[in-house]
Amino acid sequence: MGTVPGFDPVIEHEKTRAALRAVVPRLVRLLRDVPDPDASSGVPVWTVGDVGAHLAAVYLAYCSIVSTEESVESVEPVESLGSVEWDSVLPPGDASFTERIAAMNAKSVELFGGDEHVRPGDFVAERGETFLRVTEGLAPDTPVSAPWYGKGATITLATVTGLMLSESLVHGLDIARGTGLPWPIGPDEARLVLGQSMPTMMALALDRAKAQGVSIAFDLRIKGGLRLAVVVEDGTMTVTRDAPPRTYDCTITAAPATFLLVSFRRTPIWKAIARGHMRAGGRRPWLAMRLGELVASP
Repeated sequence: MGTVPGFDPVIEHEKTRAALRAVVPRLVRLLRDVPDPDASSGVPVWTVGDVGAHLAAVYLAYCSIVSTEESVESVEPVESLGSVEWDSVLPPGDASFTERIAAMNAKSVELFGGDEHVRPGDFVAERGETFLRVTEGLAPDTPVSAPWYGKGATITLATVTGLMLSESLVHGLDIARGTGLPWPIGPDEARLVLGQSMPTMMALALDRAKAQGVSIAFDLRIKGGLRLAVVVEDGTMTVTRDAPPRTYDCTITAAPATFLLVSFRRTPIWKAIARGHMRAGGRRPWLAMRLGELVASP
């Protein structure tokens, strides 16, 4: 596989918005069709209902950081969820990435769990529409505050949109696995997630303790045209799209949906390799396993 042409960030952002607009009604139908919210899900510690509650909180969180209170119409009976007091939810500022995300995840289930709260499908429908409406026309590199990633942390609107798409796709699969309902993840939408959110999120999720003293350059090639240079250097990581030519230690080639699910620990890497959906090459192909070990998973 040779060099891939550069991408247009505006066009790709609009494609990601279109993919999110298409997946929201699919996700809403899935949430509303759940026959047993107490069934086990694809997340070992959560029921299907817990995953639905988490999804509602995800849509609340991402909508809140791009919206003013006046732009958000609350779904009854959760009038108080138009804004979020992050200091009351998150651990101290020196907490690790994993600790901060774990705190958010726990709070999400608590916030939307129980019969007294809104149904997740209704909330996702309303907040999904709101997010797309209030971000219409904004540049993909618009900075957005994301306090759960660290005090003063900001990410781009393109990253936020990719994250909403990834949360919808992956947690939709978690619900589907627990209910037996269908939930396909297409290569194009998976590729958009990887291109829009992975360059930022892989670096944020680096386990810095494990990365101390490590020097590895990965050439990550996603079938269909996405290419990322992932460079780990003594406790830091940089992820660059369409990077200039350089020498790599390990080349990883993967189908888009496969790499998405391996990244989120939904598919074991050995299974992806056995099925021919992922392979490693280059000077030191055995280092492919290190990439998953270096990126933290809450």
